[in-house]
Amino acid sequence: MATTLEQELRARFGESVVQGVPSMYLADQTESRGLHGRADAVIRPGSAAEVADVVAWCYARDVPIVPRGGGTGYAAGAVPRDGGVVLALERLDSVRSFDPLLWRVEVEAGVTTAALRQLARGSGLLFPPDPGAAEQSQVGGNVATNAGGPHAFKYGVTGAWVTGLEAVVAPGELVRFGGPIRKDVAGYDLKSLLVGSEGTLGIVTSIWFRLVPAPEASLPAASFHADTAAGCAAIERVLGNGLAVSAIEYLDNECMRLAAPSFPGPVPDGAFMVLVDVDGSREETARLSGEVREVLAQDALAVWAPATAAETTALWRWRDGVSLAVQALRGGKVSEDIVVPLDRLAEAIEGTIEIGRRHGLDACSWGHAGDGNLHSTFLVARDDAAALARAAAAAQELFALAIDLGGSISGEHGVGIVKNGQLEKQWSAAAMNMHRSVKLALDPKGLFNPGKKA
Repeated sequence: MATTLEQELRARFGESVVQGVPSMYLADQTESRGLHGRADAVIRPGSAAEVADVVAWCYARDVPIVPRGGGTGYAAGAVPRDGGVVLALERLDSVRSFDPLLWRVEVEAGVTTAALRQLARGSGLLFPPDPGAAEQSQVGGNVATNAGGPHAFKYGVTGAWVTGLEAVVAPGELVRFGGPIRKDVAGYDLKSLLVGSEGTLGIVTSIWFRLVPAPEASLPAASFHADTAAGCAAIERVLGNGLAVSAIEYLDNECMRLAAPSFPGPVPDGAFMVLVDVDGSREETARLSGEVREVLAQDALAVWAPATAAETTALWRWRDGVSLAVQALRGGKVSEDIVVPLDRLAEAIEGTIEIGRRHGLDACSWGHAGDGNLHSTFLVARDDAAALARAAAAAQELFALAIDLGGSISGEHGVGIVKNGQLEKQWSAAAMNMHRSVKLALDPKGLFNPGKKA
C-alpha cells in the first residue's frame, strides 16, 4: 500500500514517483553486511528542473532527501537511514554537449562511467577516472564520492577532471559553478566543495569534464614476491627510480590465494603481487615498461607481462573481479578503504591481518598501492550475525590504525553510514567545527542525505 507521502508526491509529480519502494533503492554494496535502509517514497526525476521542484517540495515539508546513483557504493552513502524520499538520478542520462576537438564534455549525473569512457574513446580521447563497476556506477555518484580507481595514481581522482557543476541546493535552487572553462578563481571554490560531499550539501545534476587524448599504448606487468616486505620494497623502488607509471596496484598473499585461480598467467604459490601499468606513446611505453620490469624483477619470485592485447584486457578484467573472488570464500565481506602514507603501507597491510586474527576473522587486503590506498577486508558469512559484529569491531580498529599511521579513514569510498563518527577521531575539534558549519550554512534544515559524511 502506498504511503501518504508517496500519494502526495504522485499527485504532484505523477509517473516520476515509483510505485511502492523497491528494495533495490534501499541498499548498496554494504547489503552483505546487513545494511538495509527504509524510505517512504522513491522518485526518478526526468530533468534537472524536476530535481529542483522535488527538492523544493521536500524542503518546504521537512522531508529528508537521499540522492542515489548506481548503488555501487561501499559506505552506505546512498542508503536512506530512516525514511524520507530517495531521489534516484538514473533518468538524467543525457550528453548535453560534447566537443572532442576542445577535449570537453557535459553529461548529466545519471550517465554511467562506462558510457562516458566509451564516448571519449570513440573520438580518440580519455576520461581517466576508472572506479569499479563502470557499467553500473554513475558519474554523479563518482563526483559525490570523488571516486578514484587504479589509474588515479597518474591521473587523479574524479574531482581533478571536473571543470563545472550544475546542482540543486537548498531550498530547491538550481545553481551552476564553472563550466566549459579550464580556469576560474573568481570566487570561493564551491564546485570543489560539492565534489566529495556525498549529497549532503546538494544534488549534482550535470557535470562538465575535461578530457585528454587517449594514450597510444598501455603495457601492464605483474611481479610476485615472497611477502609483504618484499612487495612493498618493489613498490618503493618503482617510485624511487623516478618511473612515471600510470598505476601501481597490490594484492597481499592471502588475497592472491583466493584470486590466483582465475589469473590469466602463471602465479607462484603464496605470492604477494604488485601490478604496474604504463601508458603513453608506443615508443615511450615500450621503453618505460622494460625499465619497470627490470626494477620489479629485483628480489621477485617471477615477473609476468601480457604478450597480447587480449591478455591485457583479461588482466584488467581479473583485477576488476578481485573483490568478488575474495567475497566468494564466505559469501560476504566487510571491506574498508583506508589510506596511509606510502612508507607505512606494509604496516597497514600486516596490521589488517593482525586485526582480523584478533577478532577471529579471515582477513586480506588489496588496493591502489601508489596512493597508499588499501581495501582492507574481513571475510564473513552474510547470515552470521556474530561474525558481522566482530567484523564491525575490527573495522573500528582498522580506522584507528589508519589514523595512527598518519592516514585517513577513507581514500575513495567516502564516509556514508559505515564510518559515521569516525571523522572526529581523525580531525581536530576546530576542523570538525568548520565541517559542521559548512553543512549548516548550505543545508540549514539538515535534509540532504541526513546522517552521512559526519
